[in-house]
Amino acid sequence: MKKTAIILGATGLTGSLLLEKLIEDTRYEQIVLISRTYIDNLPSKVSQHIGDLLDLSQFSEFFKADELFCCIGTTKDKTSDTDIYRKIDYGIPVAAASLCKQHNIPTFIVVSALGADKNSRVFYNRTKGAMETEVLEQGIDHTYILRPSLIVGQRKEPRMGEKIWKFILTFFQPLLQGKLKKYRMIYADTIAKAMIVLANSTDKNSQIIESDNIEIIAS
Repeated sequence: MKKTAIILGATGLTGSLLLEKLIEDTRYEQIVLISRTYIDNLPSKVSQHIGDLLDLSQFSEFFKADELFCCIGTTKDKTSDTDIYRKIDYGIPVAAASLCKQHNIPTFIVVSALGADKNSRVFYNRTKGAMETEVLEQGIDHTYILRPSLIVGQRKEPRMGEKIWKFILTFFQPLLQGKLKKYRMIYADTIAKAMIVLANSTDKNSQIIESDNIEIIAS
């Protein structure tokens, strides 16, 4: 049976790599992109619907799929307004999960972040933690929340903060062993691989997957 997948965030680093892999994957007959910007030169198996992701309800009719991959996320540098930041990192994934539940999409996979905690004093971690809680409360059969550490890869736009942390972690990476492995930087390509593995697994239990386990799943 051929599958249909929806991707939110296909223009970002992880989402774009995920899209490439799903295009090549013969298990997928259709790929639905819901985005703010159009991507050129995609094959016919990919359909694109462009609009404001802060109002996902306008795309409700396109929520017909076997799984949804949510790779939405912003940064403090790109979105300094905390209200807008929360609407993106919390609002979009929660709205997407709600629509999945309404339309009986059985698999929901979302990229969160290491340290997510709804009770954290850190705004970023608290926002991600609140998102995770709301997503899990939807009760979608196959719900996977990925908590990567620093995501690295070939980005279209430079991120100075990421470059600094990558430089630091390059030296300390070998020292991060045991319980500290989850703090190692992780490649976006690895996350994309793990998302596809999870989407095609038979495990129906909802899971929160830390960065070191994302590496294991993708290997």
